[in-house]
Amino acid sequence: MTQDTRETAEKQPGRPMRTGPAVTLGALALVGVAGVAPGVPGADGQRSGERGEVVSVVPVAAHSRAEVARALRARHIGAAPVRHGVLAYRVTYRTVDPHGRPTTATGLLTVPSGGGRRLGLVSDTHGTMANRSYAPSVAEAARAQSYLFAATGRAVAAPDYLGLGQGPGRHPYMDTRSAVTASVDMLRASRTAAGLLGRSLTGDLYVTGFSQGGQVAMALARAVQGGDAAGFRLKAVAPVAGPYDLQGTEEPALTDGRVNDVSGVFYLSYFLVAQNRLHPIYQDPAEVFRQPYAGRVERLFDGRHKDEDIVRQLAPTVRQLLTDRFYRQLRRPTGGLLAALRANGHACDWKPEVPVRLYAGNRDTDVPIGNARTCARTLAQRGARVRVLEVGPVDHFGSDRAALAGIARWFSGGTAR
Repeated sequence: MTQDTRETAEKQPGRPMRTGPAVTLGALALVGVAGVAPGVPGADGQRSGERGEVVSVVPVAAHSRAEVARALRARHIGAAPVRHGVLAYRVTYRTVDPHGRPTTATGLLTVPSGGGRRLGLVSDTHGTMANRSYAPSVAEAARAQSYLFAATGRAVAAPDYLGLGQGPGRHPYMDTRSAVTASVDMLRASRTAAGLLGRSLTGDLYVTGFSQGGQVAMALARAVQGGDAAGFRLKAVAPVAGPYDLQGTEEPALTDGRVNDVSGVFYLSYFLVAQNRLHPIYQDPAEVFRQPYAGRVERLFDGRHKDEDIVRQLAPTVRQLLTDRFYRQLRRPTGGLLAALRANGHACDWKPEVPVRLYAGNRDTDVPIGNARTCARTLAQRGARVRVLEVGPVDHFGSDRAALAGIARWFSGGTAR
């Protein structure tokens, strides 16, 4: 089971941050912003219906510097980089689905309540979650990273991805291509929304993300460097505990003991159900899943079930989850399974022109550290400036907590040398 689940389920330890309408600058600038009229060009000149067009901007939280620092410390996240309070907004924007058809998505835009008018931007992509209500634009407990980076003086774009938050449809879990298009379009929407809020973005972009979001961060950085987000300049990349090497590391780890059983069952079930809609793996769930799990697994991943409830209704181990035939196929992938792994397993096959730091914990039994090491070797072979930063004997979620303050300080170094 992911602790994206566990952390959101437990909400915020210690004194919770208050939520409500944004104050001062945010409240003043928001007049006339919520429910932006269709057909009106945004601040960057976009026309109605284009990818990244803002549909609405709604205030969701306002926190003082002291509140941000207190909440981060309560979650064992270093608060030393905190310099400002934060204002947070849910942005609804236009994007495309995995088949290129128009749709909408939501995300969280967070800005410092002080500091300059012109802001650099951090893209922060979140980890695995099956319940749409856990996404950053709707769940206070999913915003710690955004608050940390915004409190250093930058704007932060945190996409919910497709099918999470208040976006329509089901989430195409681990579909890298659509996660990237939704994230790129969130960058565009953030530029427009920032202008509506009386701020502007410099175009400097710092990319980070955790778990699933670590893999998305690497692929997003590649897209930005390749010109898919005009007006943004990639400055540094710092993902945490991403499953970059699906076929060579993550998938074998599901059966050799490196991934714990509870998380393995959750991740694999979610992956198979979601990827089956894009790369047909089965016609009937019973071809893959044992009963009684075959009869319930697709219903469980409908975006409404809590992650911990899903785990309770599935098998205790991967071996007990799968039919004998598919378990053998898992160990030697073919067909739709192999296609899904290949389609989503090449986030590191490129040469970044900016420095890359891959953060990982060496006791991670959700996403083994071998993912980071393989990614680093692949990047280095292409001539990239890359380092693996081991953050100590911590588990999956401990790696994120241990890495965040260091990433914030690195990004604040300007060129992130």
